[in-house]
Amino acid sequence: MHSRRERATKIVATLGPASSSPEKIKALFEAGVDVFRMNFSHGTQADHGRIYGIVRALEKETGRPIGVLADMQGPKLRLGKFVDGFITLTPGTTVRFDSDSAPGDAKRIPIPHPEILEALHEGSTVLLDDGKVRVRVAKKGRGFIEAEVVAGTRLSNNKGFNVPDVVLPVSSLTEKDKGDLAFALDLGVEWIALSFVQRPEDILEAKELIQDRADVNLKLEKPAAVEHLTEIIELSDSIMFARGDLGVELSLPELPALQKRVIRESRRLGKPVIVATQMLESMITAPVPTRAEVSDVANAVYEGADAVMLSAESAAGQYPVEAVAMMDQIIKQVECDPGYRAIIDSQRPEPGHSIADAVTQAAYHAANAINAAAIVTYTLSGTTTLHAARERPRIPIIGIASRLATARKLVMSYGVHVVHAPEEIHTFAEIASKATHIATDQGFAGPGDRLAITAGVPFAQPGTTNVLRLVTIEKKAEKSKPDSSAATSHKRAAAKKAGGTEAAVKKSPARKTAARRSAGTRRG
Repeated sequence: MHSRRERATKIVATLGPASSSPEKIKALFEAGVDVFRMNFSHGTQADHGRIYGIVRALEKETGRPIGVLADMQGPKLRLGKFVDGFITLTPGTTVRFDSDSAPGDAKRIPIPHPEILEALHEGSTVLLDDGKVRVRVAKKGRGFIEAEVVAGTRLSNNKGFNVPDVVLPVSSLTEKDKGDLAFALDLGVEWIALSFVQRPEDILEAKELIQDRADVNLKLEKPAAVEHLTEIIELSDSIMFARGDLGVELSLPELPALQKRVIRESRRLGKPVIVATQMLESMITAPVPTRAEVSDVANAVYEGADAVMLSAESAAGQYPVEAVAMMDQIIKQVECDPGYRAIIDSQRPEPGHSIADAVTQAAYHAANAINAAAIVTYTLSGTTTLHAARERPRIPIIGIASRLATARKLVMSYGVHVVHAPEEIHTFAEIASKATHIATDQGFAGPGDRLAITAGVPFAQPGTTNVLRLVTIEKKAEKSKPDSSAATSHKRAAAKKAGGTEAAVKKSPARKTAARRSAGTRRG
């Protein structure tokens, strides 16, 4: 069974107590999940290992690659305890913070993080309990600070706190994270999500530990990271715009514009981007979302995100499958809107200057010119397919990956229907035969339809995308013949000028299919 999604934008869903059985995970996949997230802030390693085994068994059963993202907890900054379990605060009064482990009271709040106290300075803002309590540092002494209560009236044991305007001397990976990281890598996950990233050095530290065994997903949730946005996106392999913690530390009205900026920059750099947190929050307890939540998901799709994500909705909610199905329906509805394609095309980034960029641009334009049924990318590392996804084409991308790990990673990318094909390829004719067989077998094309195929020569070498060929599918899928037109000749010349690209084409019948994809509704 090769489940095919009739949409381009992907769905990431978090697994948890409400979605940990084989039956429920299969139901989530059938409802539309493309990538499953394991949140290491909750559950044990044994729990995650069991869930991972279920996902891989499902992958084998369905015959379709499934991505798995392991989300590291990161440093959780929490207060100590209080004598009575809570305290009452009055705005305008002053309270002392220190690292003494003794329970606190209304005049003293324990913070068991002396390095945090050291990093704060007069004027620093500290947000407690997800911003419900706000204080401002008025005085700093040796091992303590005194802060004025700006807002909030109640604080209880072990609540978290945030320091939005200070880069803290804390690694994004705790000792717990390092143990979880080693466990996740041994399982074989494709993606490691990093929490609490503040600086480019945090990503480099993680990559040193990961050693190419998985790709890095940057969780953008700290204002300090926003200051290095382009650099940290370049260092990462994908991005998660995590609006929960970011919304605590930034002013809420700043989030929508920042979301658009992050999606644009990620697309420009060819990195998959996920929009996450509270997307269908009300469906934790209700069978339908609010109108505002539907608009929120739709806006992320209109902005060109690769994927949208469910957190507690699918992990701990009462309606996990319904939440996925709702998200699937919203995405499909947006992508059928005639205005959607105009918006996506208007945001296409400037082309790059490499040979791979030239080939991908040529494939995009040639596919449009000949009304191709699909763009087919044959890839080892995934780079060829990521170049194609960056263009956000109106037609599906069939990503043929020779490595299973690559196939699983590409599932996150916009518009890509991934097929794992481990067979050795020696000639472009073999690629064309494989592409036409997959396209017809999985319902993307039929006799007379055309495909734009990109690959790299020599084969089985990453980063060598340098060939574009256009083929017309004959009655027998295993045979294909190159296609030709004035438009494709122009693309061949353009690609050759850009970097010696080969775009081999020959004459073929100019056949048109009845259900042409002019509205861009056929998706992989």
